[in-house]
Amino acid sequence: MNDYYKYSRLVFIVAAVITMSSPLAHAANWFSVQGISPANAPIFGVSGFIEPSIYAMSGTDAIVGKQSAVPNINRVAPNDTQSTMATIVRARLMLRGNLNKYISYFFGGEFGSDGFTDIRKKYQPGLIDGHVTFSYIPGARIEVGLIRAPSAEDAMQGFMANNFVVLPTVIGQLMQQTFYDSAANYHQANISGRPYLIGGSNTLGVNAYRYPGVQAMDWFRWGHWELAYGAMVGIYGSVAAGNQSNSPLVAGRLQGSYIFGGKGPFRSDVTAWVWYQHARPQLGDQSYGMTRDGIGFQYLQGYMHQWGRRLRFEYIHGSGWISAPSAFSSNAGLTPSAATSNLTNTQLYTGSNNKANGYDIEAGLFFTKRIEADIRYDYYDRLPNNPAQQRIFKTWALGLQYHITPLTKIMAGYYFRSLTAPLSSSVPDSISNAVDNELAMQAMISF
Repeated sequence: MNDYYKYSRLVFIVAAVITMSSPLAHAANWFSVQGISPANAPIFGVSGFIEPSIYAMSGTDAIVGKQSAVPNINRVAPNDTQSTMATIVRARLMLRGNLNKYISYFFGGEFGSDGFTDIRKKYQPGLIDGHVTFSYIPGARIEVGLIRAPSAEDAMQGFMANNFVVLPTVIGQLMQQTFYDSAANYHQANISGRPYLIGGSNTLGVNAYRYPGVQAMDWFRWGHWELAYGAMVGIYGSVAAGNQSNSPLVAGRLQGSYIFGGKGPFRSDVTAWVWYQHARPQLGDQSYGMTRDGIGFQYLQGYMHQWGRRLRFEYIHGSGWISAPSAFSSNAGLTPSAATSNLTNTQLYTGSNNKANGYDIEAGLFFTKRIEADIRYDYYDRLPNNPAQQRIFKTWALGLQYHITPLTKIMAGYYFRSLTAPLSSSVPDSISNAVDNELAMQAMISF
């Protein structure tokens, strides 16, 4: 917790210095961008996007006993069957509009091959967005339905604003939480921390950062200054997973901005934020606490202008309900045993004593109106409270983007990845030594 307050002070000091010393800024007000349609939007509008992608890794083997197999970290999710493949990660069709000047709606279906459509290891497209926003109450717009819950910036922003194909590990593992069939019976592994072992047949897709619920949100402007908030009460579950908790999920985010110009997701401003989420997921007949919180800031000047630049930092902390994705796929050919079942099932650490934390810092620079270069470092420390199961993920990413329009672009990135198991033993060391670097390319095509 001391680290959390240290980062809090750093974030707000840096944000204040940037605001006072330079006309550089960014961080969209995602509550307004995603919560309501533009004032001139028609009653009925259709839009969407598709993301054809290529991922390439060497597919290096790790050693388990006398056998070898490619660990999942060297395979392309969600199928975890190949190390190099072309796929359509996201394909979304969206309907949105204004029923009148006080009521907006937004519905979206996901048809890509990703964690959201991977239900019990089978492809199942589904409704990913579905909410209506009522703007009758001054200071509290009410959003009802499937809502992108207040949380981290990478989870709040629209995919067209992503600057890298691959998310930071701390986001992928700590925020993009997989739902598990709460009615199933799970075995607890006889290893440190006694995690539950969960197979692919009991996974019900990821949350996609969204939950069913009700949110009050709004934003207030005083000249160049803006204050925005979102406070949500919801259900820990999804359309595919159903309700996975007997207790409500609560989430909130508060952010302050100094706006220099522009509007929408690519306006020029500097923003600092703080957020919090808490839920009590169910497993069997018992519920467990899951808390996530974080702080961050970012700015951008001159989006799609030569020498436009941006900088972002975010720190995330989690406690309770920490997932450790399976090290190997069940089809890896490993001989079934108690030891290998620990490696081919997700290990879920449920107690409130379990911790995880991480951060990422990224920067970008436009060399021309259309060509942008990016760099990012992300760090994720999973289960520092459990030395035998602790894993530390570090990734340097170099990216290049060609922007055709603000909503259509081509991205390429190379990811220098490392994994450390501080308490040395044969299998974790073998997996750590086998981790491949990754090349990823993607086109964001909007319509």
